[in-house]
Amino acid sequence: MRNVLSALIGISACFMAVNGSTYAQDQGVDWGEVDGILGRKAAVAEDVHRYGFPRTDLTVTLDGVTIKPALALGGWVAFKRAHDGAMAMGDLVLLESEINPVMLKMIAGGLEITAIHNHLLRASPATFYMHVAGHGDPAKLATVLHDALAESKTPLQVTPSSNPPSAVDLDTAQLDQIIGAKGKTNGGVYQFNVPRRDPVSEGGMTLAPAGPMGVAIGINFQPTGDGKAAITGDFVLTGDEVNPVVAALRTHGIEVTALHSHMLDEQPRLFFMHFWANDDAIKLAKGLRAALDKTASTKN
Repeated sequence: MRNVLSALIGISACFMAVNGSTYAQDQGVDWGEVDGILGRKAAVAEDVHRYGFPRTDLTVTLDGVTIKPALALGGWVAFKRAHDGAMAMGDLVLLESEINPVMLKMIAGGLEITAIHNHLLRASPATFYMHVAGHGDPAKLATVLHDALAESKTPLQVTPSSNPPSAVDLDTAQLDQIIGAKGKTNGGVYQFNVPRRDPVSEGGMTLAPAGPMGVAIGINFQPTGDGKAAITGDFVLTGDEVNPVVAALRTHGIEVTALHSHMLDEQPRLFFMHFWANDDAIKLAKGLRAALDKTASTKN
């Protein structure tokens, strides 16, 4: 009995030491300092701090639709706590002329460029999306990101809006039912994040929660009048899902605008498919649901 008690005491001490270390690590990150460097407050979900960098300075049009930042111009960077401080992942919205100046600052600061590509076709002006990644002290990572974004015209200070939140003139309850998830209103856009059923990891770390870390299927509806909506976003797919989803989208009149990677060594290997349409919102939701049915995604 004495040996058993000694063993239990030892296990308990070890457990307390490990949790004390984790707690100390969590307490050691000054997220207020990171907020200050990036000029905005983070949206916090579990251990992820996500910062939005919408391109509110741009007026982008596509097929006669003026795109709201929340529809397709919402750059972001997320920090997830790690043993060496934090891992950072992000997707920055840039004009063509901004790509190389921003990239050079990222490289000089030790951050990785993991992808550069379009999301949309025919948009004016054309926008591009730079995916970045890094590990280390969150304040140092934030400083590199700030200095790199300063090479673009991305707004680096948040100006509080005096306008009331834009309403979404769509049957959101029916959209929720069709998509099989609960959407949310953001900047006049109705947004869905649909996680995959299986976990996704990068560098041996599980990317969770999936939405804030950019590995959930994103679907956005922007009302365009008379029950219509412009839709865009990205499907997060394994290789065997790509062509079934392409076929489902095209069958339902939804344009496939890009197919590419976002990360370098994720498990499982993933592809990101972007799409566009402007039509009856309910009709488009049914097309998106048909595409979702070709994926290993969750459904409420």
